[in-house]
Amino acid sequence: MAGHGAPEIAPVDCHDLRVAVVAASWHQQVMDGLIAGARRAFDDHRVEAPAVVRVPGTFELPVAAAALAPTYDAVIALGVVIRGGTPHFEYVCSAATDGLTRVSLDHHIPIGFGVLTCDDEQQALDRAGLEGSKEDKGYEASSAALQTAATLRRIKRGHGL
Repeated sequence: MAGHGAPEIAPVDCHDLRVAVVAASWHQQVMDGLIAGARRAFDDHRVEAPAVVRVPGTFELPVAAAALAPTYDAVIALGVVIRGGTPHFEYVCSAATDGLTRVSLDHHIPIGFGVLTCDDEQQALDRAGLEGSKEDKGYEASSAALQTAATLRRIKRGHGL
């Protein structure tokens, strides 16, 4: 279910990594799909007991990710912002992207970017990993964060260069 141009990367064993998900609450059906996709990625990568934290919306993802970052090897941020008739969409998308990037760089951990920025609800449903969806962004964001966490672990141990 990967998007066009997405790499095919085999899952790696991440059973010894501490992983957390921070997920927004808006658009419940889409969020349920994203979280289910993250759980599928955790199963494929053998992640044991990931933490799941909910926040009100996508704007709140960075601050929660920052609180989780010191004690986790990877954090997956899941949210959805659907364009409306005001500039609110741009502000929230920019704040979430900039904030999550800052958390990743400040804490030296991967942040899986599973934030859907869509023009309408159908686009979000098509990317949510639900039955009939074209893509599974919850899985993709989680897998990317886990792959990166495994790479960082190898780098820190002096391997994989």
